[in-house]
Amino acid sequence: MEILLQHPLLLFYLLALASSLACTESLSRTDFPAGFVFGAGSSAYQDDIALIKENGFDSFRFSISWPRILPKGKISGGVNQKGVTFYNDLINELIYQGLEPLVTLFHWDLPQALEDQYRGFLSPNIVDDYRDYADFCFEEFGDRVKHWTTFNEPNYFANGGYATGTKAPGRCSNYIGNCTFGNSGTEPYIVGHNMLLSHAIAVKLYREKYQASQKGNISITVTSYWMVPKFQTIACRKAALRALDFTFGWYVSPITFGEYPKTMRDLVGNRLPRFTASQSKMLKGSYDFIGVNYYTARYAEDSSSFSSINLSYTTDSRVNLTMFKDGIPIGQPTASSSFYVYPRGIRDLVLYVSRSFNNPPIYITENGVDGKGYLPIQEALNDSLRLNYHLNHLLNLSEAIKVGADVRAYYMWSFLDDFEWELGYTFQYGITYVDYKNDLKRYSKQSALWFKSFLQEENVTRRPPLLYSE
Repeated sequence: MEILLQHPLLLFYLLALASSLACTESLSRTDFPAGFVFGAGSSAYQDDIALIKENGFDSFRFSISWPRILPKGKISGGVNQKGVTFYNDLINELIYQGLEPLVTLFHWDLPQALEDQYRGFLSPNIVDDYRDYADFCFEEFGDRVKHWTTFNEPNYFANGGYATGTKAPGRCSNYIGNCTFGNSGTEPYIVGHNMLLSHAIAVKLYREKYQASQKGNISITVTSYWMVPKFQTIACRKAALRALDFTFGWYVSPITFGEYPKTMRDLVGNRLPRFTASQSKMLKGSYDFIGVNYYTARYAEDSSSFSSINLSYTTDSRVNLTMFKDGIPIGQPTASSSFYVYPRGIRDLVLYVSRSFNNPPIYITENGVDGKGYLPIQEALNDSLRLNYHLNHLLNLSEAIKVGADVRAYYMWSFLDDFEWELGYTFQYGITYVDYKNDLKRYSKQSALWFKSFLQEENVTRRPPLLYSE
């Protein structure tokens, strides 16, 4: 024991292992309300409808690629009919197989023509072009698509593309990252503002022109870590709430209350754009549900490193986010150095959403865990960490529902091994293995077989047997 106390990280691993082995909690689909939707998600270019159906899911979430429909970004620039046909065929096959489509209109792939013409979401011109694109999609696909989200993770798009420069279009201040152009202290807020106005005008259009006849619903999907106070102090608790304001509240507060969180207005000052009275009115209530993406958590503590010279969205909240406390990680490690498993976070996050934003209907639109890419097939198929990740998160989600959270859907990410942005194929989230070297053959991982049993209303536990020999 003395050796273990001298190595707290080792002690943490052993305690976590003992906990997982000793626990025999079970879960069934019947633990969720009647009509609760279980779905699988992907980005624009992935689908395997037959396998999704075979696994027992109710719904498939995918995104439409704006440039695939309108290569020039505008209706006047011409419609790519092959792209329209592809999505019509996809939607028709989903309906035929009894799967409900949940469609995202923007998942970070802006037509290059609009970036070249007026710098995309940095310009208010984007609002009208986005509205026209959304109008086209509602008109073309809305007779069969009953669930829409306008944007996927707009907060991460604005942060990665315009504060840190790690995502397209790679803009940031030179004191933040290796960027040629950008201003990390202003551009993320301008982009976020224009995305919110684009969202609001698309929802207004849908409600006035399509919703009565198409009988669908519409919203936005926002992602966030769960923020855990690093220490039980007033300063850390306030820091955790500020961090939530600057990630989740940044978008959900305007669509609920018509205004940015007060902490953002106070700390960002005149760098944060203001809504006009008519814009605020259009934003307020511009959702039928709230889409929530959750993966992991962070410790939050008050930061004293704020600089009034090198301004940036990344430091404006005056919060230091970390993954370790006293040398011990916030949760079980995964393949990625920035991802630790914290199942309670999904419970705490949806309860925070319920209590802070008038108890809206909530769809969990993404939840999943990474694994190493390029593994031998036998090793990749034995993904017990992923299996237990989903089980433990669903257990926590079920607990949140029992105490009042109005959660109506859970979409796991991702159904297939996928291409993860700048990480490529080096990390995989799929419950289905894709053999990229052999005709893209699909193989169900242990987690996929677990989901199949769970969705067939069988009781499942945290301790699945190995399906393949080591």
